[in-house]
Amino acid sequence: MTKHVVITGANRGIGLEFCRQYKAQGHQVTAVVRRSSAELDALNVDVIDNIDVSLEQDVARLAELMASKTIDILINNAGIFSNESLAEMDFSQLEAQLAVNAVAPVRVTHALQSHLSSGAKVAMITSRMGSIEDNGSGAYIGYRMSKAALNAAGVSLAHELKPRGVAVALLHPGFVQTQMVNFAGDISAQASAERLILRIEELNLTNSGSFWHSNGELLPW
Repeated sequence: MTKHVVITGANRGIGLEFCRQYKAQGHQVTAVVRRSSAELDALNVDVIDNIDVSLEQDVARLAELMASKTIDILINNAGIFSNESLAEMDFSQLEAQLAVNAVAPVRVTHALQSHLSSGAKVAMITSRMGSIEDNGSGAYIGYRMSKAALNAAGVSLAHELKPRGVAVALLHPGFVQTQMVNFAGDISAQASAERLILRIEELNLTNSGSFWHSNGELLPW
C-alpha cells in the first residue's frame, strides 16, 4: 500500500537516502528542507523548502502547506552537531543543538499531529550519544544533551499518541558517513537508511517508545 512519508532535513545524507529509498518503493515522499539540493531535486519527490524546523513561523507555514494531506510516516531527521567540553565551551552552539535536535522534532510533530493517520508512525532520528548510561568519554555536551532530551520527549509522545494508534520510534542511525561528521563514519548513508526503514517497518504500538540502534539492538537510556 502506498504511504505518504514526510522527512525533515532531507537535502543530503540520511534524509536524502530516506527520500531515495521510499521513492523507489513507490511511496509518496515529501522532503522538508531549508534549502534543496541537486541530488534531492533529481529524485522528483515533493519538496517544501525554506523551512527551518527550529522556527515557529516556518513550522506553522509547513502545517498550512500540508493542510489537505495525511501523513503515514513522519521522520524527524533534521539535526546539527558540534563538540563542546568544559575546556572548549560554546554556549551558542549548545543552545542551537537543543533548539534543532530536541525542540524542533517536538514542534514539527505537534504542528502535524492532526495530519497523522490512524496507524501512522513517527521516527525520531536520535543518537546513542543521548544515552546517559553509554557515555564513557564526556565532551559533546550540547549534542548529548539534545539527544537525551529528544529521547525523553519521544517516550512522552509515544504515550500520548498511542490512543490514536500512532507509534513512535527513537532511532540511532549508526556512525554514518555524512557531511555532519566530515564523512568519518563506519557505515554509508545508504546502508543506514536501509536499516532504519526496516526498524520503522517493525515499529508498532507494542514497541512504541523504544530506543533502537539501526541494527536492531535495543539501546540503554
